Amino acid sequence: MYYKTTAYRTFNVFNYIVLALIAVACLLPMIHTLAVSFSGRGPANAFQVGLWPVDFTFDAYRKTLNNPNFLHSLWVSVIRTIAGTAIGMSVIFLAAYPLSKDNSVFKARSFYSWYFIITLLFNGGLVPSYIVVQKLGLLNSIWSLILPVAVNIWLLVLMMSFFRSVPKELEEAALIDGASQLKILTLIFLPVSLPSVATLSLFMMVFHWNSWFDALIYIGDIRDYPLATFLQTILIQLDTMKVSMSGYDAENMSNRTVKAAQVFIGALPILMVYPFLQKYFVKGIVVGAVKE
Repeated sequence: MYYKTTAYRTFNVFNYIVLALIAVACLLPMIHTLAVSFSGRGPANAFQVGLWPVDFTFDAYRKTLNNPNFLHSLWVSVIRTIAGTAIGMSVIFLAAYPLSKDNSVFKARSFYSWYFIITLLFNGGLVPSYIVVQKLGLLNSIWSLILPVAVNIWLLVLMMSFFRSVPKELEEAALIDGASQLKILTLIFLPVSLPSVATLSLFMMVFHWNSWFDALIYIGDIRDYPLATFLQTILIQLDTMKVSMSGYDAENMSNRTVKAAQVFIGALPILMVYPFLQKYFVKGIVVGAVKE
């Protein structure tokens, strides 16, 4: 067999080495950030911290968790991620089901498919999008961060592909038993497509959690920023006023350690969620990729 040849084994070893190097390259920055967050003011300011904390201390995390601006931004991100994922997946699930049917079943399928897909190629632009959000009265509201991106066309196309891979015999048997389309969707397609739903939900969760630019446009009060926008303001614009650091803290703590602590806490929720969805991830990616 091909997998017993020397060439295949050599190629397999090479793949493992490359993947290991990529994994290390991804982990090192996170380990360094964690080490900086636990380090003292002097080593952090002198850039003496590598992959292990120097002058170990919890001061940066104490200050971060006592910062009301940071905690409020964290809460806004949690609400946005949960609500945005639930609404987005519901819309995608309901739209992908009819679009996955054949033209003989849903005669307007081609029209609506192109109606959605054309938005991948063209969009109204930033100014028209802002005007629409303004006219709808969504400015300075968390809905301005959720509703404009509720329909992710790329995820919709993936979900359509997943649904088209479901055997038609299951739907036909349900129709013979008198099941409605809603029951077929919720009792057959949803359980069968659970790996794909979990995978796309993970994609949408990461999108909402990491999105920061839309809040800069639609949210006027910096106290209502989600966490990603809050961190962008501090790390990129160097606006240290939002850190709420007293004179004593400014003298005895490094701003680098506080920023590192905030970045690590900001990444922690996604790192905690991913292991629970990992078992669905690979299976969900390949579902619908092979057609008979």
